Amino acid sequence: MNTTAASSITSTRVQQGAAVVAGTFLLVGILGFIPGVTTHYDDMTFAGHHSGAQLLGLFAVSVLHNLVHLAFGVAGLVLARTWNGARAFLIGGGAIYLLLTVYGLLVDRHDQANFVPLDQADNWLHLVLGLGMIALGVLLARADHGTRSTSAHAADGRNLR
Repeated sequence: MNTTAASSITSTRVQQGAAVVAGTFLLVGILGFIPGVTTHYDDMTFAGHHSGAQLLGLFAVSVLHNLVHLAFGVAGLVLARTWNGARAFLIGGGAIYLLLTVYGLLVDRHDQANFVPLDQADNWLHLVLGLGMIALGVLLARADHGTRSTSAHAADGRNLR
């Protein structure tokens, strides 16, 4: 058996969840650089609230915003290699997105401090992402714990029924 097959068999639910979330961030980061998928592509700036580009015609994006999504995705894939890293990515990343939601609500769309840029659609998405990532981190870690306990008891020869 090759190493890739062995690692995919032994990966836990929280690692798989983190990898899927990280892959989604990578996809979103790439899509942000594709004209057509990103409307008003010619109006994209490196950073700041002046960027007129919108991913899927809905979410404000800039070069910096897309690069942040790509970096978050790469970090997530690296962290998904271990159980602790995957859980930290989901829960910690979720907390970051909740903080970003608060930041987006406090900063006016046209303010200089809106350097990413963020708009109302981004704020709602960040809220859902933050809550969803934290929920995944907690629930999948619990599911893994239950699986580990079941496996450990079965390995000891105990009947769990």
